[in-house]
Amino acid sequence: MARPYSVQRQRGFTLIALFCFVLLYLPMVTLVVYAFNAGATTSAWEGLSLRWFHAAAANERIIDATLRSLTIAPIAGLIATVAATMAALATTRTAPYRGLTFKYAFINQPLMVPEIVTAVALLVVFSRVKIWTGYSGLGYLIAAHTAFCIPFAYLPIRARLETMDLTLERAAADLYARPWMVLRRITLPLLWPGILAGFMLAFVVSLDDVVITEFVKSAGQETLPTYMLGQLRRQTTPEMNAISTVFLGLSVAIVTLFFFLSRKTD
Repeated sequence: MARPYSVQRQRGFTLIALFCFVLLYLPMVTLVVYAFNAGATTSAWEGLSLRWFHAAAANERIIDATLRSLTIAPIAGLIATVAATMAALATTRTAPYRGLTFKYAFINQPLMVPEIVTAVALLVVFSRVKIWTGYSGLGYLIAAHTAFCIPFAYLPIRARLETMDLTLERAAADLYARPWMVLRRITLPLLWPGILAGFMLAFVVSLDDVVITEFVKSAGQETLPTYMLGQLRRQTTPEMNAISTVFLGLSVAIVTLFFFLSRKTD
């Protein structure tokens, strides 16, 4: 009897997979290692030290940019997740109709259009709004990040809705439960892992966005990624490695937290 096809049994599969993993993770390992370099350059190892982590923690500009990033990302991620949840419910809990595919494409438009195009479009719109209102605060960055993050939150939430069993929702409707009660007591609790995944993606995308932030931000509104970009243009020091290592650790912590939370809610 012929065994079922498996790509893992193809000749050279393991070697190619290992090569891809090396290409993906070797730069990250190098970055983390040189974050602990005692020297002032990233070209020579001069011993183990936490010097650059202390330098980054004492840098007021880094602290200010970090706080700004940690203000924008949760707010933008939360708003994007709420909007994505409503959009996912509206496009999945309905019978197919003409124009539904267009709505899918419209919601996911930021994923299909180059980010630089979205950034320029937001710059043009917000520049006019700034002239009309005189307001130049963080609201523009939050709005821009929210608009860009909605499709990232929408995809996992929609995927969760499409795989959910409708039996409990139909049973509740048969027992004369109102739509809002069904949504609150049944749909949202079952949808919670997808909502967490959507928020996590939106938060991370907002946290490390550079292109849109560079175009939309006003003077004195540096986020941590744009600050790092500006510093790298001038001089590359292990301080940037230290900041990137903290970023990497934060990302791993978020993914790990999401894994345990989603496992408990499944």
